[in-house]
Amino acid sequence: MENWAAEPEVLKMFAKHYKTGEVIPDALIEKMTNAGTFDQGFATTEYLAASLLDLQYHTIEKPITTDLNTFELSGMKNIGLTDAIIPRYRSTYFSHIFSGGYSAGYYSYIWSEVLDSDAFDAFKSTTLFNPEKAKSFRVNILEKGGTEDPAELYRKFRGADPKIEPLLKKRGLN
Repeated sequence: MENWAAEPEVLKMFAKHYKTGEVIPDALIEKMTNAGTFDQGFATTEYLAASLLDLQYHTIEKPITTDLNTFELSGMKNIGLTDAIIPRYRSTYFSHIFSGGYSAGYYSYIWSEVLDSDAFDAFKSTTLFNPEKAKSFRVNILEKGGTEDPAELYRKFRGADPKIEPLLKKRGLN
């Protein structure tokens, strides 16, 4: 729900100068928007590299016969990662992927952002305060919880599978 807070329409409802009461100026909103997408290409690539390293560990079929640094470097070379970017988590301190329920699931963070951005786009494509969309979100997502296949619940709400384009736009990568 934090998507709404940074929308100009919503900011103008509450972001006011503490002394004068003047509503936040459009120029400042634009600066905030631009700052929010700074360095997102690097951050996204770094994050995806860590996700792919996680998947690499959980899809190997034979024991690792090299040291971890060689294993990592080989995996990152195979995905075409430049030497200027390393995975956010190196193998030696990425231990949570092996216990605690993260196993081969680190990518789920970025998948959650895809869902979040696409769901918010459903509102932005009509109006931020669309009562029909809000009801559909409540009925098809919030009220159902884990009672049905999550992908089917999402399709009931959105009318389609999630798309990556809203996330790319949110990060300034479109």
